[in-house]
Amino acid sequence: MFDIERWQEIFETLRKNKLQTFLTGLSVASGIFILVILLGFSSGIQNGVKSQFERDATNKISIWAGRTTKGYKGLNPGRRIQLKNQDFNKLSNDYADFLEYESANYMIWRALVNYGKESNNYRVWGSLPDYQFIENSDIGEGRFINESDLNNSSKVAVIGNKIKQDLFKGEDPIGKHVSIYGINFKVIGVYYDPGGEDEESQIYIPLTTAQKSFNGADRINNMSYTVKMPQNFDKGVELSQNITLAIEDQLKQMHTVAPNDIGAIRVNNNLEEAQKIFSLVDVIKLIFWFVGIGTIIAGVVGVGNIMLIIVKERTKEIGIRKALGAVPLSIVGMILQEAIFVTMFSGMFGLILGLGLLEVIGPLVKNDFIKYPQVDFNTALTTVFILVIAGAFAGFFPAYRAAKIKPIVALRDE
Repeated sequence: MFDIERWQEIFETLRKNKLQTFLTGLSVASGIFILVILLGFSSGIQNGVKSQFERDATNKISIWAGRTTKGYKGLNPGRRIQLKNQDFNKLSNDYADFLEYESANYMIWRALVNYGKESNNYRVWGSLPDYQFIENSDIGEGRFINESDLNNSSKVAVIGNKIKQDLFKGEDPIGKHVSIYGINFKVIGVYYDPGGEDEESQIYIPLTTAQKSFNGADRINNMSYTVKMPQNFDKGVELSQNITLAIEDQLKQMHTVAPNDIGAIRVNNNLEEAQKIFSLVDVIKLIFWFVGIGTIIAGVVGVGNIMLIIVKERTKEIGIRKALGAVPLSIVGMILQEAIFVTMFSGMFGLILGLGLLEVIGPLVKNDFIKYPQVDFNTALTTVFILVIAGAFAGFFPAYRAAKIKPIVALRDE
């Protein structure tokens, strides 16, 4: 029940201790402000890390081949390992139950591409239809390559949005032809990629077409897979790690590579890397919480101190109240209410100031690893809950002391 006399009493008490109340409120507000800013930037770091992994599927496994660094079974080091279609087909069949998407790729690193009077060098990928999902590419216009394109070795191309801007200058590219090293390809689609302009500066053509048109024969440069993810993330990481190790061992056996040769066959596991990075982000967030809570505790100690001063100054008054029949619970409630009010008011000021600052500076932060620093509703609600608990904790000991005051002793107090 709202008691206006109680609130008038609280404000009168705080008015008598203006400086202490201001400094205590400032420490609490500063603690909440610092906590909000730290949590906002930890969220920004998390968003930045996630955006880095959005460039490709998080559960992606990439396989590359290089040169051997060790001799093995009579073979000298320095051999070039060449991946071929049969390697891809073998792995795809052996691990079919665990794979979601798969693609073998043949690349032309800096191909000269022309359209009309415009020309530039771009990376060209001969790939399979699944590669759209492995790369997290969205088709904005037209379509991606399909099985029919592969079977017919069709001279079709899907270009990135950046290439559309560079070569077509606002013209609709669908149905037009671009020249790749003098060979005409019909543009059937335009894709967008969360990785930005670098990822959108590439061209996808059917793998069979790339191998036939650019002297690829049955060679491929790399293989890409995504793992079927179970509901549990940790189990998904474990499954992905096991498949990664099994694929690496199998390829080394197929190409007579020493088991401890790390240069000849390289298998990169995005999910494993994601787990490491996300774990690091969680540690950073925990540290930020620790620093923020520590700052709040300093403010809470200040609130406790001022409440002790207030209790001491009001010893005689409290004694009179108890002599007139006030029960200890009402005394405790009075002190707790004052402590919670000071903490909540100061803390909410710091919370609003922190949220406002994040809203202003958040859009201005331009960094690949810090994006959109902000505090979500649940975190703000948790902060408010912390404030209530902190206020109650700050007032508990002064309230307990006030409840223990004996009327006869208090009345003698000068």
